[in-house]
Amino acid sequence: MEGFPAMQPDKTAPTFDLQSHSTHSDGSLAPADVVALAANAGVTLLALTDHDTVDGVPEALEAARVKNIALTPAVELSSVHAEHEDLHVLGYNLDHTDPTLLATLEDFRADRVRRIFAMADRLRELGFELDDAPLRRASPGRPHLADALLAGNAERLKAEGIEDRDALFPAYLVPGAPTYVPRSRPTVAEAIDVIHAAGGLAVWAHPYWDVDAAGRTLREFAAQGLDGVEAFYVTHTAEQTHRLYALARELKLITTGSTDFHGPEHPYFNRFRGFSLFGLEPDIGPVS
Repeated sequence: MEGFPAMQPDKTAPTFDLQSHSTHSDGSLAPADVVALAANAGVTLLALTDHDTVDGVPEALEAARVKNIALTPAVELSSVHAEHEDLHVLGYNLDHTDPTLLATLEDFRADRVRRIFAMADRLRELGFELDDAPLRRASPGRPHLADALLAGNAERLKAEGIEDRDALFPAYLVPGAPTYVPRSRPTVAEAIDVIHAAGGLAVWAHPYWDVDAAGRTLREFAAQGLDGVEAFYVTHTAEQTHRLYALARELKLITTGSTDFHGPEHPYFNRFRGFSLFGLEPDIGPVS
């Protein structure tokens, strides 16, 4: 993420922000606090989209009721597709109490935990000291592993020219690195099916974050039943946004947007309503 542009609030952005994270995954705030900050920023429709879990949704729904804003029950599923090992599919308007959904998410989290602890073992084999405590959470991710690695190995990593997550990820935590371990499930098609089975809408999150040829891949996902694409995203350029928007209209997909809030201290995703529409009109369809 080196050279990532600083986030600036866009006063012309709509009042929805359809991706955010709490302490139930890789966010720094409790769900109620995420909702409170969103409401204070003028958000009227929010989604709490923790990775592979809906455990924070009940608290967020209650906070949204108190703050008088709408909140769609949601989740973000980390998925695999061909050579891509960490694509994200957002599920909106789903039944977060559905027993089948909850059991499936528990299985996905088990794969997430397996992967993180396998990476930790590989790092230890290279002589790194790691405290498991930060990783013992419901939905651990690579950011948690990165923090644990930085906390216990600062001097060694500094000698390697690594002082923060931006430098650490390409060295140890991405495909091609010797300590990287991929997810095994779900595929994007399976993620779409899981979301639909829970009554939700499936939307591909931040396409250009992970895939250069996003247009070709979007056509493939649409054929598998995808309902929409996050065309409006804080890192998307005007060209990328217009390209996704035009293709979404052709494919009859809804077009959502977000600033991907992770917490006020996050170096990049630290506020709401920080994405641009670039003169376009989003169509979020039945998301509510």
